[in-house]
Amino acid sequence: METAISRKQTSFRLSESLLKSLREEAHKHNRSLNNYVESILMAFIAEKPNRITLAAMREAERGKDLETLDMTNFRSFVESL
Repeated sequence: METAISRKQTSFRLSESLLKSLREEAHKHNRSLNNYVESILMAFIAEKPNRITLAAMREAERGKDLETLDMTNFRSFVESL
């Protein structure tokens, strides 16, 4: 059983050329304009790293206390799968 997602109707002003391009892309992907734009926006939001990822990125940039991967053990692990 699927749970319905609550949606709120809104409006945006877009340039005619952008709207035309979005409609064409939506058509190419066999999707409604609304669904296509919503999926683009969701993907954009999902790409933002969370707090833990940002901390790990800063740690990697500093190059301090990073663990190295022993490829011998890793290969053995992969082979065991």
